[in-house]
Amino acid sequence: MKNILYILIFLSQALFAQSAFEKGNEQYRQGQYSQAAASYESVLKENKESAELYFNLGNAYYKLEKVAPAVYNYEKALQLDPGNSDIEINLGYAHQLITDNIQPVAQPGFAGIMDSLSGTWHFDTLAWIAVVAAFLSLLLFSGYYMTRKTALKRSFFAGMCVMVVVLIFALITAFHARSEAESRHPAIVFSDMVQVKTDASQGAQDAFILHAGIKVYIIGSKGQWQKVQMPDDTVGWVPSAAIKEL
Repeated sequence: MKNILYILIFLSQALFAQSAFEKGNEQYRQGQYSQAAASYESVLKENKESAELYFNLGNAYYKLEKVAPAVYNYEKALQLDPGNSDIEINLGYAHQLITDNIQPVAQPGFAGIMDSLSGTWHFDTLAWIAVVAAFLSLLLFSGYYMTRKTALKRSFFAGMCVMVVVLIFALITAFHARSEAESRHPAIVFSDMVQVKTDASQGAQDAFILHAGIKVYIIGSKGQWQKVQMPDDTVGWVPSAAIKEL
């Protein structure tokens, strides 16, 4: 009896979430962007999330010119669906509403290549590339070991070497991406304007100002303050209430 009750509760929640999502879509089509955002938010409150839901919610906030919620929800959508071109394009539009124009600092040499690849490909994608490269390496090694023809041996050996290089590169990049994700937690500035401090204190010296929508990385915390790193590697402290972690 208890199991049946749980099933009924689950089904009712699923039906409510789907109904609210469709209601939000209809409100959005009618230009009722505030109501659409509220409908989408009600789905999230039921712990139902998807890339499509965050994408639509980001669109609603973008129409309302609420830059921080728009950027935040597009970023959440990208976390669930990395590389989605529609999300990336709309996120680019939202970035145009941000007051701050902080350009990331390109890292030199091998570190720069790692940052570029880990920023382009999700950790899971890199892991799959490594798995496929390992599988192909084994197949090519089997071909090299079993064939007797010199020309084929050379071809199998060359292919195996290429796959081993791809495997090593994918593993290094994947571990780099995982390390970056664990050490730096992305967040979006939600305050219209926040004064970044040199230390975790309201009386500390002012460093610079950030505006709503800019993406920062949390690298430390102290009480009600968060130590954040900007895309250009500048570091400072902001109140926890000023940002929202992704």
